[in-house]
Amino acid sequence: MNAITETNFHFTRQTGKYVGKVRDVYTIDNKYLVLVATDRISAFDVVLPRGIPYKGQVLNQIAARFLAATADIVPNWRIASPDPVVTVGYRCEPFPVEMIVRGYLTGSAWRAYKAGAREICGVKIPEGMREHQAFEKPVITPTTKAEQGLHDEDISRDEIIERGLVSEADYAQLETAALALFMRGTQMAAERGLILVDTKYEFGKKDGKVYLIDEIHTPDSSRYFYADGYAARFAKGEPQRQLSKEFVREWLMDNGFNGQKGQQAPAMTDTVVEGITARYIELYEHITGTKFTPEPYTEDTCERIETNVQNMLARL
Repeated sequence: MNAITETNFHFTRQTGKYVGKVRDVYTIDNKYLVLVATDRISAFDVVLPRGIPYKGQVLNQIAARFLAATADIVPNWRIASPDPVVTVGYRCEPFPVEMIVRGYLTGSAWRAYKAGAREICGVKIPEGMREHQAFEKPVITPTTKAEQGLHDEDISRDEIIERGLVSEADYAQLETAALALFMRGTQMAAERGLILVDTKYEFGKKDGKVYLIDEIHTPDSSRYFYADGYAARFAKGEPQRQLSKEFVREWLMDNGFNGQKGQQAPAMTDTVVEGITARYIELYEHITGTKFTPEPYTEDTCERIETNVQNMLARL
């Protein structure tokens, strides 16, 4: 075993299981969730053919750190992480939208802008902007939360409310929380010499109260630039040094794949996989300021995970 690409646990009091693009989520008593961060990797809403060793551990441990560091802004679903690749938390009723916060014009927003778009998700973008340029203030460009196998779709605030996806009162809370979380993430990134460029947040409700759910500020949900050299590179129109999953998307596009129907993801060599692992570990060490300690893969890895989770569930 050199990557966790699927799980098949049967936990005590388990009442359901959902397999996402990269996470396996087990429901306990219809009250708690056991989220197992696998090593699967997705891009353009497609799961790629090979897992990335230690990716799940990186994502889970970064998310745990940021969830703990932002709990004063908005309550979140996490209770504890009993294993390096597992988080156990409260089951919330998710809102069917993702809140994308952008501080810079880059990635898919830049590609749309370059193609002529001057409004994204109802947000007007000024003329004359350049790739990787900072917005005057962060903007929110929501997407729908698609069903499994479907693509998320851009949507505006007004459309969300008109379609009844989220009430106006709840959406106001989501906006306020998302911008506050982005500000905290920006501050924490700056302390580590990084720029939080854009990210996504997901929210849900429990007992009538809005909760932050899922992971936050990980390389799967966020894009980071190195602060050192940003201004000089921007002035020269050069690519930014970044820590995010965008380099995976760029590699796929260079190999003729962008998630369109009928396309097949290119083969991933050992060198490509090792390079992606290195990038994930690099981000972990930069954003946390601590050295990454991988939990070795053995024949007993799944047994270890199950034991750790069962011990915790016995205490809930």
